[in-house]
Amino acid sequence: MQINFPVDFTLLIDDDKVINFYNEKIVNKHDDFNQVISVNSALKALKYLEDASKGLAIKPNLIFLDINMPAMNGWEFIEEYNKLDTDFISSIKIILLTTSNNPDDYKRFKTIDLLEDFINKPLSASLLTTLIESHYKQKTV
Repeated sequence: MQINFPVDFTLLIDDDKVINFYNEKIVNKHDDFNQVISVNSALKALKYLEDASKGLAIKPNLIFLDINMPAMNGWEFIEEYNKLDTDFISSIKIILLTTSNNPDDYKRFKTIDLLEDFINKPLSASLLTTLIESHYKQKTV
């Protein structure tokens, strides 16, 4: 019997390897998530997504994106991500996962339509359940 996961493949983008390790464990233990991979830079994430768009890697359903990273931050990642093939990125949800408590970051998040949510680190099982309910479960009227 095949199991249908609301989130089949998750991409974690964070420069902190400890945070990535922890978040991978949390996602892997959650029943609504199937596979997860993490990268420790936005540049590596873009390369991964370019490969996925060519069928060389698994396309994620969901991206958890840190804002504050060296070399290329989350905002710069979004600018480059928007240059990828529209058909490819249209079904990918991006959630900012950050320690930022800067109100300007939240205001900026609200202006970018492709961003689904803005949440604070770290992930937890209950937070993942809430995300599934608000972003993936069918809403009944």
